[in-house]
Amino acid sequence: MVVRRRKKVRKLRGSKTHGYGSKKKHRGKGSRGGKGYAGSHKHKWVWILKYEPEHFGKHGFTSLKQIWRKQRHKEINVGELEKLAEFLGIKSGEILDLEALGYTKLLGKGTISKPFLVKVPSFSKQALRKLEAVGGKIVE
Repeated sequence: MVVRRRKKVRKLRGSKTHGYGSKKKHRGKGSRGGKGYAGSHKHKWVWILKYEPEHFGKHGFTSLKQIWRKQRHKEINVGELEKLAEFLGIKSGEILDLEALGYTKLLGKGTISKPFLVKVPSFSKQALRKLEAVGGKIVE
C-alpha cells in the first residue's frame, strides 16, 4: 500500500475522469454492479472470497436448551410485573394471573417494589426470592 502525503484528487484536478478512463466508468450506481450483496454468487464472488470469506454458511451452534426454551416457554421477568399490573389495573396484594395471559415461566431479572400474588406454572429461584423479599407470593 502506498502512503500519500497529499490526496490523489489534488494531483488530478483539471482531469475530467481522475484516472478512471472513459467518463462512464466511475460514475453512478451502475458501477457498483447491484445493490448490497447482489451478485455475491456471480460477478462479486472474488470480492466475497477476498474480503468476507466467512459470509456464507452456518456459524456457531444452537444449544438444545435454547431450542427447548424457545418452543415451550413464554417468559416474563420480575422487573416487568409492576408495569404489566398497572396496564391491567391490578393493585398490589391482588392476584396477577400470568398463566391466563399466556406466560409459562417467571424469571428473576429486574427489581420489584410492590407485593403481588402471582399465578404461574414455573418460576426461577431468584424470581421467588425477589418476590418474597417485598412480601409477595407465588400461587400455584
